[in-house]
Order: sequence, then structure tokens, then C-alpha cells
Amino acid sequence: MTIYSLYIYDRHCACVYYHDWHRTRRPKPAVEGGILPAVSQAVLAPVAESNPSTLGAYSSPRNTLTSASGVVVAVNEFNAQSTASPLLQAPPSPVGVSSTGLAFDEEVKLVYGVVFSLRNMIKKLSGRDEQFVSYRTSAYKLHLFETLSGYKFIMLSDPGTESLRFVLRQIYVGPFLEYVVRNPLIYMDSKEYGIDNEYFRASVDRMIRGSSFFP
Repeated sequence: MTIYSLYIYDRHCACVYYHDWHRTRRPKPAVEGGILPAVSQAVLAPVAESNPSTLGAYSSPRNTLTSASGVVVAVNEFNAQSTASPLLQAPPSPVGVSSTGLAFDEEVKLVYGVVFSLRNMIKKLSGRDEQFVSYRTSAYKLHLFETLSGYKFIMLSDPGTESLRFVLRQIYVGPFLEYVVRNPLIYMDSKEYGIDNEYFRASVDRMIRGSSFFP
């Protein structure tokens, strides 16, 4: 049972947060303006500092995720002039990591579109009381948790994983409420920025890595 990635969308259908753990196929760079600032800011880990025994563990709130490919996702400092996400510009492809052939901004639209379409179809077929919570393909399983305020927490995992709605709910009632909703410095519903909070990212990473679903 493996968790691949986490997407959070606001009520305007915009992806405001992205985090991955076991991703072997990285997306192509997003077009300029295709994703909100701070959704995913990352740098390639220096080869000299890369240690196979420590890959996959975060070292500090500002450097919270090192994937097996050596890509660090979660550098919190943002500078529109000098710093850009690798989802906006193409870094060298790590060895063993292929491309999905899809730009990241198109990927997040596709993920949301699938959820939106399936949710509407289920409501039309089964009534408004029926909820869409997950679906499974031969390659992955998608899990959905939606809040009353319209935020959608979407997680992708391997097909054999059990329901992760409780994990998504824990992220919402724990780190999300603590470090995002109750944080006066976070611009909720602004349509301009993603969730740029080092403690939220570190807490989510710690929660997932400490779960039984993380190998």
C-alpha cells in the first residue's frame, strides 16, 4: 500500500497545494501562470549532499520532502524574479524518472475534472444523498474528501490501498485547520496564492510518513 500524491483544491477549482511521495513519472513544466505561486516550490538536491540512506525523510520545515528521485519538494521561500518551481521550468530529469507527457497545470485540471464529472454522474444516477469518495483503475486509486467550505482533498495511491478518506480528514482537522485556516497570514480564497506554509507541509509529510501506508 503506497501513497503517491496529494492535491488540495479550493472552492474556485484552483489547486492550492501539491505534495508527492512516490512518484516515478514527473509532469512536464507548467506554462507561466498555469499554477498559483507556492503550490509546489522545489529544487534539485545537490548530488554531493544526497545520501541514499536519508532519501525520503525531511530534514527541516523548509526542506520537507526528498523523493527517491532526489527531488526536494517544499522549499518555502518564494521570489518571483529569481526563484521558480520546477513545475514552471524544466529541471534535469533524474535517473529512472520518466515524464507523463502532460504539463503540471494540465494534470491538476485533469484530476479535478475527473472528480467533478464522476461526482455529478453519481448524483444524477443515485440521488443527492450518494457521495463520491473514491474510484480505482489498474494503475492507481483516487480518494476524495470534501469539506463544507468547498475545499477538496484528493489523494492518489496504489490500486490495492484501502480507503484513505480518514487520512484526508485527519489532514483537514489537524494541520489544515491549525496552520492554514487559523493562520492570519494565509490568504484564504484569494485566487492569487497557494498554501505557502512550512509547518503545514512538514506536518502533512510527518503524518503520511508515520502512517501504515508509507513503505
